[in-house]
Amino acid sequence: MSRRQSYEGVAVTVPVTVPYERYSTRGAHWFLGQAMQALVRESGIPKDQIDGLTVSSFSLVPDTAVGVTQHLGLSPRWLDHIPTGGASGVMALRRAARAVQAGDADVVACIAGDTNHVDSFRATLGSFSDFARDASYPYGAGGPNSIFAFITSNYMRTYGATREDFGRIAVDQRSNALLNPNALFKKPLTLEEYMAARSIADPIHLFDCVMPCAGAEGFLVMSEERARDLGLPHVVVRGAIERHNAFAADPIMTRGGWQVDRADLYAQAGVGPQDIDLIQTYDDYPVIVMMQFEDLGFCEKGEGADFVRRHGMTHAGSFPNNTSGGQLSAGQAGAAGGFIGMTETIRQLTGQAGARGVADAQLGMVCGFGMVTYDRCLCTGAVILGRSQ
Repeated sequence: MSRRQSYEGVAVTVPVTVPYERYSTRGAHWFLGQAMQALVRESGIPKDQIDGLTVSSFSLVPDTAVGVTQHLGLSPRWLDHIPTGGASGVMALRRAARAVQAGDADVVACIAGDTNHVDSFRATLGSFSDFARDASYPYGAGGPNSIFAFITSNYMRTYGATREDFGRIAVDQRSNALLNPNALFKKPLTLEEYMAARSIADPIHLFDCVMPCAGAEGFLVMSEERARDLGLPHVVVRGAIERHNAFAADPIMTRGGWQVDRADLYAQAGVGPQDIDLIQTYDDYPVIVMMQFEDLGFCEKGEGADFVRRHGMTHAGSFPNNTSGGQLSAGQAGAAGGFIGMTETIRQLTGQAGARGVADAQLGMVCGFGMVTYDRCLCTGAVILGRSQ
């Protein structure tokens, strides 16, 4: 049994996406405001009845969540700023769910968004982590590509994974993206094209990297009773975990905090890995996707390469992964990359995914991964969402 109180009675609903743009001169406030406007419009809930708010954004600085309340004319009685990037979606949901259960808020809007000026991505990287900057810049390296090249090459040497194995992940996600109108990538990707792509930071090549862009994602958290009364298609929270700075003694990251708490996650939900119908892994680079397959118990550590060789990861495959195309093929809208798996899973389990819908899906898993330093990522999390009965 889990040692945590269950998330019974909590509903997650109204997934919204502010269409991604490669570059934008609009600020983060604009994208967050568009997400909030969409939540109000799609839910039919007046803005003044949204009494909880979580915000995640990199380019919002120097503002924080409280600045967003003033800019958007909100007056919540519960507020959280979650600056954890790719882990922010899972963390936002966990906190919002507990606020609803405790009666601290009735309706919580969880929004994430960022802009992408021509030079803003470089500026974000330069101030992302003093620790990583100080460790790498003196050697002429900087930014995530060199960091994840380090992590990827170590994983390949340790476990025997090949570029072709990572390519299978990227190619299947592109196939999914072609059915997602919000995805930035509109052209098919073959394994041959993946292998022939130019090198970025060996062994990282072009299609191992996400495309930075501007955009936003959001969803609402409320009681299941309220969602039913409003007639809103929704999912329920079956279990959720998060962990920070796991396995600090490992010289280089080969595993994440999911491994520490996965038994608790499945105990909360009363299911096992074999019961999950679809998964949204955080996919800043394919090696991290492979680690999640292992660390969440779908295969053993070091067996990720064999796992992807044996499974199709498209929406119609034997192991549907990142059915929106994920960040590798939809784009990475800054901190909204931590939310894309959440909005996609809500759509999948409420019949709103269109042509990329996973047939008869009942359970979906969303994974979070954020805040990379020199040789590892510090924030991990996962949630199991279920179709409402």
